[in-house]
Amino acid sequence: MLRFIGRRLLVAIPTLFMVVTLAFFMMRAAPGSPFDMDRKLSPEIERHVREQYGMNKPLIVQYADYVGGVLHGDLGPSLKYKDKTVLEILKENYPVSLKLGLSAIVIAVVTGVSLGVLAALRQNRPADYGVMTVAILGVCVPTFVTAPLLVLVFGSQLEWLPVAGWNGGRLANLVLPVIVLALPQIAIISRLTRAGMIEVLRSNYIRTARAKGLPEHRIVLRHALRAAILPLVSYLGPACAGLLTGSLVVEKIFNLPGLGKFFVISALQRDYTVVMGMVIVYAALILTLNLMSDLIQAALDPRVRLA
Repeated sequence: MLRFIGRRLLVAIPTLFMVVTLAFFMMRAAPGSPFDMDRKLSPEIERHVREQYGMNKPLIVQYADYVGGVLHGDLGPSLKYKDKTVLEILKENYPVSLKLGLSAIVIAVVTGVSLGVLAALRQNRPADYGVMTVAILGVCVPTFVTAPLLVLVFGSQLEWLPVAGWNGGRLANLVLPVIVLALPQIAIISRLTRAGMIEVLRSNYIRTARAKGLPEHRIVLRHALRAAILPLVSYLGPACAGLLTGSLVVEKIFNLPGLGKFFVISALQRDYTVVMGMVIVYAALILTLNLMSDLIQAALDPRVRLA
């Protein structure tokens, strides 16, 4: 296992380096500047500001300085928010996205796996058709449609829940954004679980277990489900990374101070260092969670060997 982790880290480091390189030069190639404002700066002031942030240097020198800072754990200062570093901004906004993402992941996994198992056990019956209908709707209908609909019904008309704002992370403010984030994942997870369960329930070792007289619930929970969720484990790596780093649409609609909303604002303002910091965090999360999903797969499936 240690050799496997070592090999994955050897691949992850150059991958992360490539992500940083591509993101850096793509941001610099985009039109506009962090210092383009409604009120035009005088050439002297703009030159002074560029010198302050090192943007008067050749591009390759700027890139070398930035990579050197990243290697030392310094993501640089924000170009738009005075007296704030990128790390400080990430620390301030990440708890919101983390709370939303973890809540959505837990709800999606529990609900999606339960619905998928139910559909597989009731294949080609009304329960199966109902679950798959809901799953297809969940996949097809985007979040920028479901979010306003839920706000209209439960916020504006019924007035059960607040329509926007964080308010210290109160439960009432979490309900609608978490549901909107979880719905597409519930649909995907239920479909993956159903497909895996149907395949496993037709396998020889499940027939043998039934022939031995084992209770059905024990066959499903201890034997079938363990093998059926293997495709789900692979999917959850990048899916969790996306949820934990914030949803651009959901955080914008519900006016939540998370990383997703902040990423959009920083990109529009050409705040290069903040955007780069968020890209690095997202890439590192994907690489880490993919490694964890491989380790979980090996623990669930004895046929997988980590050499």
